Amino acid sequence: MTWYPPRTLVLSWFGLLALLGLTVFAAYQPLGTFNTVVALAIATGKALLIAAIFMELRQRNGLVIAFAGAGFFWLSIMLWLASSDYATRANFPPT
Repeated sequence: MTWYPPRTLVLSWFGLLALLGLTVFAAYQPLGTFNTVVALAIATGKALLIAAIFMELRQRNGLVIAFAGAGFFWLSIMLWLASSDYATRANFPPT
């Protein structure tokens, strides 16, 4: 008896590998400050793919999706606070 993984998992694995390749490709491109935007967009795509497939948010009711969205919203607040702290420091990094 042979067992094959579900098609959804295989396609998500190929999608994650493609996004990984895109991340590596974009890391070596001279995009300047736009490089961070591209990297964050690719990372968002990876996070959405993982949330939809592996956290099984596609098949859940609205309450579970709302709590998952609240968690991601809280994460975005924390990242915003950290980046604003970094951006408003006077003489950082030291020269």
